[in-house]
Amino acid sequence: MPSALEQLPAISALAGQRAPRGMLVDLAKLEREYYARQPDVEDPTQLVRFGTSGHRGSPLRGTFTEPHILAITQAICDYRRAHETEGPLFMGKDTHALSGPAQCTALEVLAGNGVQTVIQQNDGVTPTPAISRAILVYNRYREKRLADGIVITPSHNPPEDGGFKYNPTNGGPANTNVTRWIERRANELLRNDNAGVRRITLEKAMKARTTRQEDFVSPYVRDLANVIDMETIRSAGFKLAVDPLGGAALPYWEAINSLYGLDITVVNLHADGRIRMDCSSPYAMDWHGIVTPSAGLLDPNHYLAVAILYLLTNRLHWPPQAVVGKTLVSSSMIDRVVYKLGRQLYEVPAGFKWFTPGLFDSSCCFGGEESAGASFLRRDGSVWTTDKDGLIMCLLAAEITACTGKDPGEHFRDLTAEFGSPHYTRIDASAKPEHKARLENLSPSAVKESTLAGEPIIAKLTRARGNDAPIGGLKVVAANGWFAARPCGTENLYKVYAESFRDQAHLDAIVDEAQEMVNRALAS
Repeated sequence: MPSALEQLPAISALAGQRAPRGMLVDLAKLEREYYARQPDVEDPTQLVRFGTSGHRGSPLRGTFTEPHILAITQAICDYRRAHETEGPLFMGKDTHALSGPAQCTALEVLAGNGVQTVIQQNDGVTPTPAISRAILVYNRYREKRLADGIVITPSHNPPEDGGFKYNPTNGGPANTNVTRWIERRANELLRNDNAGVRRITLEKAMKARTTRQEDFVSPYVRDLANVIDMETIRSAGFKLAVDPLGGAALPYWEAINSLYGLDITVVNLHADGRIRMDCSSPYAMDWHGIVTPSAGLLDPNHYLAVAILYLLTNRLHWPPQAVVGKTLVSSSMIDRVVYKLGRQLYEVPAGFKWFTPGLFDSSCCFGGEESAGASFLRRDGSVWTTDKDGLIMCLLAAEITACTGKDPGEHFRDLTAEFGSPHYTRIDASAKPEHKARLENLSPSAVKESTLAGEPIIAKLTRARGNDAPIGGLKVVAANGWFAARPCGTENLYKVYAESFRDQAHLDAIVDEAQEMVNRALAS
């Protein structure tokens, strides 16, 4: 790579240990900075920027402050008005320290604009799929006055970060046309000192007729039986364990246990963790992580392949023509499973938003990311959520085991016996903004090589094969291996993903050649 690019370690030296006190975030200071810090509008990095999953940042970097949330929320109100979205807005927050203050700020603006807003009662937290489902259920038989939503979460980002996402009337992450509209309007407001923001006090907002507090937990939990075979899980009498990892799903697992009579032990009943994990790493999963007796903690790619195989052979009411969605950096084991079953693969760029339209109209029965984010249709073939849902993926593992007598780890061993064992990795490297910009805009013709790790290259891609959308990087494919390189949307990093269906030595060769190819392509 160019000298400005430096590979970062894949695993922290502190992995598996308690974090040193010096690494912990001063949450009181963080909240003070959220309210006090003013972003520098002359610095592009401190403007509103929607990545693959909303606007993320930290007050400590001047990228997630109250002025940002005031501007984004007003921009959402303006977008709703311009597109005649007149139904309620469902808003949920996670357990990150900044999510509570951000919800308060957003509520002041939503109430100031007269937007009917529904939040979790008793200042509770709400996982992303509960908001997606609430939007879809409300809109199911309506053509007018449709609902939309806001999800306040930076996902897997560390505790000093905040995040703010908009989910339009289809219930999923907003597409790039929508986010560009909101981003542009929000930055106009920021540059004008938020003079165009309509806002009332939090006290008035909480008492406003437009603000409602409801229970999101019970409706979601009761509806789970329409997407997962809960009775079969209960009848199997399994002893199950769940670690919510300090996330917003904690109250949901308690309700699931109670309503369905399961034997689930919920561990680590903490409101929030101090250290977050990178969900795209093979060593950690933010949306779902499956631990089985046969294999321990499953790689997310392995579980996605098993889940797809099971669902396509057991959901008999799903539309037979529905495609199976995967991101282009997910394992090719998924391709082999899908083709074996005679189904069509739908490969898209990174970001769950690409699956939303298909899940919404049931033309896509499953959408999964290598980072362990996935969702799928209800048992009757209709839409469940159009955003990722870790709860159903965890419960599906129990259903698979109950219905087949083998856990997902054993099923994956069967797949490797049939298709071979994949060797997969992801490498992060530091990158200057100019290198990221060049990588994002590469042309296939910039790659002059004709072979990859001793095999003929069969595809050089800068657009996804499923929907022809720009991938914001490069993917190079050979018969038994591939690599993809793309810049990170929120940090000065780029990521190299690679997979071999031969062995570790072949994977290492792919990674080495990938870095050389990207280096030469950027230099050209």
